[in-house]
Amino acid sequence: MRSSNKHGRRRPGTGAKLGQPLLTNRAIAAKIARDAGAANGAAVLEVGPGKGILTAELLRLGARVVAVEKDPSMVAALHERFGAEIKEGALHLIEGDARDLLGAYLNALKLPKTYTVAANIPYYITGELIRLFLTAPVQPTRIALLVQKEVAERIARTKKESLLSLSVKAYGTPHYVQTVKAGSFNPPPKVDSAVLSIEDVSRKHFKQVSEEDFFMILHAGFGQKRKTLLGNLKRAFPEHKERFVALWKKLDLAEDVRAEDVPLDTWLSLVASK
Repeated sequence: MRSSNKHGRRRPGTGAKLGQPLLTNRAIAAKIARDAGAANGAAVLEVGPGKGILTAELLRLGARVVAVEKDPSMVAALHERFGAEIKEGALHLIEGDARDLLGAYLNALKLPKTYTVAANIPYYITGELIRLFLTAPVQPTRIALLVQKEVAERIARTKKESLLSLSVKAYGTPHYVQTVKAGSFNPPPKVDSAVLSIEDVSRKHFKQVSEEDFFMILHAGFGQKRKTLLGNLKRAFPEHKERFVALWKKLDLAEDVRAEDVPLDTWLSLVASK
């Protein structure tokens, strides 16, 4: 089954029926629930609950859960499994595409000002959903999700930076929690996954620095990966060549440094000095 977004493009769905492996390891589900801060009365947004293995752990810990699921067959299964919790108000189940809800209709989710996120999301929209979580008008305070192992390592473990890793670090502190083997899913994916947590989510870095300018400089800096950062910025902003050269001296940066070797603090300094 496919659905259209507001621009008319066709979007693949989620859920086992639509190609998304379902988590079957209860211990991993419990770990994600704890990392998401599930506790008595805590509000948790769950994306892609599938048949509800993570939902059950969130509810067991006493969380109030808003779950967004796109696959109608999964929605029906969740209604059957958690009918009592839905009736009691502990679980609010929404059928829809989380990307549309988070991007344009956040208020429709009925989330409080303080909430966290727990999710087992399709690999192909990992970056898109993380961005939507982190840049939401009302951000979650923390995020715990299952992603492809390689992606988790790129964000939280490797010394080389990327557009994704720096975008995440600009809003929170990522942690590689644990590896999740392919056998923990049905059907098993071709690669291992990992639990990734992002803590202390906020816009604290953008109190003095423009959020828009940061991402403009960041994207320009990674414009041509094999080129130097200074060269990329000079090509992107030719009218500011002299300023960038002066900034390199001020920040004591090597002229041949590449974007992937520059930490977040230096990027913020570049934007602040722009």
